[in-house]
Amino acid sequence: MLLGTEVKSLREGRASIGEAFAGEMDDVIVLQNAYIPDYPNAAFKHEPRAPRKLLLHKREINKLLIAQQRKGISLIPLAIYFNDRGFAKVELALAEGKKAHDKRQSSKERDWKRDQARLMRDRG
Repeated sequence: MLLGTEVKSLREGRASIGEAFAGEMDDVIVLQNAYIPDYPNAAFKHEPRAPRKLLLHKREINKLLIAQQRKGISLIPLAIYFNDRGFAKVELALAEGKKAHDKRQSSKERDWKRDQARLMRDRG
């Protein structure tokens, strides 16, 4: 559920969902920490990081909430887009957090790629 100024700001492509997540609030799913800046020509201002209710069917809400209650599962927004009818949509995904050993492996790979790039730069 968006206000008019939020929709206009979205249409300008100024929104950011880089730090956003979705969660349960009063038996509905809300998008939290999504940044939709103020529309400059608006008569009133909205809060840029306000929680925004996602309009879902009851069975979709139940399915997502059951999956989210499992350990380490989070609801992550992947994209905000406008459909053919002009409605703003949020694409959600269920994501599982990394384990400690996975984080160490990613860190090793990142360090190796950095060292590799440094060696190649120094050689050539």
